Amino acid sequence: MPLVTTGHLVTRAAAEHSAVAAFNIITLEHVEAVVAGAEVAQAPVVLQVSENAVKFRYGRLLPLARAAVAAAERASVPVALHLDHVQSDDLLRQAADAGFSSVMYDAARLPYEQNLAATRAAVDWAHAQGLWIEAELGQVAGKAGEPPLDAHAPGARTDPAEARTFVADSGVDALAVAIGSTHAMTTRTATLDHELLKRLSAALDVPLVLHGSSGLPDDELTAAVAGGIAKVNVGTALNIAMTGAIRDFLAAHPEAVDSRKYLSVGREAMVRAVTGIIRTVGRRAA
Repeated sequence: MPLVTTGHLVTRAAAEHSAVAAFNIITLEHVEAVVAGAEVAQAPVVLQVSENAVKFRYGRLLPLARAAVAAAERASVPVALHLDHVQSDDLLRQAADAGFSSVMYDAARLPYEQNLAATRAAVDWAHAQGLWIEAELGQVAGKAGEPPLDAHAPGARTDPAEARTFVADSGVDALAVAIGSTHAMTTRTATLDHELLKRLSAALDVPLVLHGSSGLPDDELTAAVAGGIAKVNVGTALNIAMTGAIRDFLAAHPEAVDSRKYLSVGREAMVRAVTGIIRTVGRRAA
């Protein structure tokens, strides 16, 4: 079916007190696995391409984006395309022409006033192109291999009053909040500050996004959705599934050289991971 917009999926999920799962893709196998897993779960899904994934692909956005668009158009469930954790203005300006309906502009590393100014400029440009835009306030650590922030470090958690002002002054359509999750976790041991999430949900009138969701056990994910999270970002969980399956296959078949053999095993492991996560946090397709 035709691509749908991220904004449509997320705002609808927020209205239904549910969440849409958004998966970061790196390879064609990621693309195929996310779409296949969403079809098994019969739920909408967001395919996300991060700035780091673009760097990995020799700095070229279009090859992976076009593969994602082609897979989405052949899917039996609604699929949206989102450009994630963008810091480069040059990359931001490629989004609309590459098939993306939304972008997460990441200036959270900057002091508040600079974050606001950079995000406001990105919002003005994105809205003029018809793009839905997400930002982050507070720091969800673990990006680019950086160590996690201490839970009490300045900027580690999103302040509700500051977030309300930031949303009003920046004009963003959704806000990623720092409530205790961490990017790139390989164990599902993180816990969230659900009281803070409750306060943020009450303070803001835009959908809330949870980054670093791979490190959360199922009960934390379901509680986050119940508390107001409408978009759940997942990346590392797919890489864990893929890498583990390939590692096991090659250990059992040291003579294997045909990449299709082990990539198919890795892809199917990701399909199972996607299906499980969507069933935990998502809603069925209409």
